Amino acid sequence: MRALLVVNPAATTTSARTRDVLAHALASDLDLTVAETRYRGHARDLARQAAEDGRTELVVALGGDGTVNEVVNGLLTHGPDPESHPRLAVVPGGSTNVFARALGLPNDVVEATGALLDALRDGSERTVGLGHAAGTRGSEDEGVPGRWFTFCAGFGFDAGVVGRVEQQRERGKRSTHSLYVRQVVRQFLGDQNRREGTITLERPAPDGGAPEVTEGLVMSIICNTSPWSYLGNRPLYPLPDASFDTALDVFALSRLSPAAVTRYATQLLTSTPERGPHGKHALSLHDLTAFTLHSQAPLPFQMDGDHLGLRTSVTFTGVRRALRVIV
Repeated sequence: MRALLVVNPAATTTSARTRDVLAHALASDLDLTVAETRYRGHARDLARQAAEDGRTELVVALGGDGTVNEVVNGLLTHGPDPESHPRLAVVPGGSTNVFARALGLPNDVVEATGALLDALRDGSERTVGLGHAAGTRGSEDEGVPGRWFTFCAGFGFDAGVVGRVEQQRERGKRSTHSLYVRQVVRQFLGDQNRREGTITLERPAPDGGAPEVTEGLVMSIICNTSPWSYLGNRPLYPLPDASFDTALDVFALSRLSPAAVTRYATQLLTSTPERGPHGKHALSLHDLTAFTLHSQAPLPFQMDGDHLGLRTSVTFTGVRRALRVIV
């Protein structure tokens, strides 16, 4: 099998030794080419070339969730086509590795490599659904190109936290869970839009009538799988029913007062695969194939933990059976 190994040398737990050991192990079973990323978006370009060359059957991503996201967007440059596109394999090399862990892979490079080799020998794979986000037609963000995400997106508060973390990392800080916690506190204290919700969720009515509209939301999380993220080794389940086998789930809050934050944060930290945060200020929607989020003020936007700047309107699509993955 002809395969491409895409390595992000800057990933949190990736080293030259890790890369060499992994490449040696994979080369024993594959016709392997190794490529290191050298700039933001390089993993996407490499994966796109692999998808277009007509010969590569497998692309292996060694890195964090950002590297995986780029590879997926490269593979799906011309849209989802699981039968003809190269398959994807993931070896976790970042600080959180939500996508890999959601697939059931070990959160250790060596163990994940062993699991990948076993899956290749057994021919074990699954076809997963993905989320897609693009600028909304008729809005000022209409020209923003569409992008795929593997496990989550966020509009508002959580995207602001991601942006703050990225700023700290650019200053040389290491990506740790304590860093995220500190930025959550700072985002809460500095978020000017948390008192009055500026977000409106609009989705098609099931009967084809007027769209269903929910106004006054202060934050929104969109999940393609569960859990949404991890705090250390603790999984967080804002949307326990989210799955790679369905479309998209949405969790939103209409209040971020200190009391509300305390309540929902506690519920999130104690959430389980059976029960997530709930209450009169919480909105949970399951298996949506299409919806749009509008905001009266520009808000931070993130996908798979990558901060993408400020947006006023984003249209989401959930696509079932979008990509084959080795598991």
